[in-house]
Amino acid sequence: MQVNLTSDTATRPTPEMLQAMFAATVGDDVFRQDPTVNTLEEFAANLFGMEAALFCPSGTMTNQLAIKCHTQALDEVICEEKSHIFQYEGGVYSMISSVSLNLIQGERGKILPGQVAAAVKPRYDWLPISRLLVLENTCNKGGGSIYRLPEARELVKEAREHGLAAHLDGARLFNALVETGESPADWGATFDTISICLSKGLGAPVGSLLLGPQELIDRARRYRKVIGGGMRQAGYLAAAGHFALQHHVDRLAEDNARARRLAATLERMPYVKAVERAETNICIFHLAGDRQASDFLDQLAERGIQAVPFGPQTVRFTTHLDVTEPMIDYVLETLTSLED
Repeated sequence: MQVNLTSDTATRPTPEMLQAMFAATVGDDVFRQDPTVNTLEEFAANLFGMEAALFCPSGTMTNQLAIKCHTQALDEVICEEKSHIFQYEGGVYSMISSVSLNLIQGERGKILPGQVAAAVKPRYDWLPISRLLVLENTCNKGGGSIYRLPEARELVKEAREHGLAAHLDGARLFNALVETGESPADWGATFDTISICLSKGLGAPVGSLLLGPQELIDRARRYRKVIGGGMRQAGYLAAAGHFALQHHVDRLAEDNARARRLAATLERMPYVKAVERAETNICIFHLAGDRQASDFLDQLAERGIQAVPFGPQTVRFTTHLDVTEPMIDYVLETLTSLED
């Protein structure tokens, strides 16, 4: 059996999603003439109670467009040190927006109350200007950790009291919402801008959305074009994203539950030193003794199971649309067989 636990970006369109893609009506989105893209953007904006949305090829692009629209050169962005914008977006904030990052050491990728206010810099000519707060929900490197809405609201309140805008990197936000029962509209009312990814657990092949005020999204559209993100008949991809938002949100709870099954078994294994709390679809664990992640992953690969290292002795499993219950059973049997 082959099981891909490397990332929820490994998902492939379902037959029903493919049918929706083939049936899409398309036009030239650079001229705003693709009706399927327009429908997706309107649907997502309404879902979050925001004025507008912009369909982009990737979450890196939506995050960086938000930073560009909220900041000026020599500003800084406040975020947690495990944030995706710092860890996995190539430092492009310094190239596109000419800003720096002010990194906060929180817990499991989450900023704690009081840390935003403490991080805001005084206005001196020799310091960057604190301009934007970015939170990530769920936090990938934090093990899929969840911000509850009251937690996020408190941090955004701190930001606003110091004149900062607030952006949410919500690439896996829906994995959190199926656990908390909170609504997208409540999150939309909390942040100035939000990015959501359609190509992770939701199962679309490509695409992310930036949501926010109409004026800001209009500017983001222009920046998207000049950095090469303008797409023509993008409706075929947008149809997949629209289908995902309509049909694949509730089922994310299954992915979350399967990650918890993995974590529960790993906690009993003598070769595992510690397992981080699995709140959503990510399970991160640390190997005991001198056992190396590379060797452990080789053992799994020999048995058809793929995963990724998250450090010399740390491994990440990620569940998703293409990981079924029988596959999880097989992985658990394999993990138990490695016990000796």
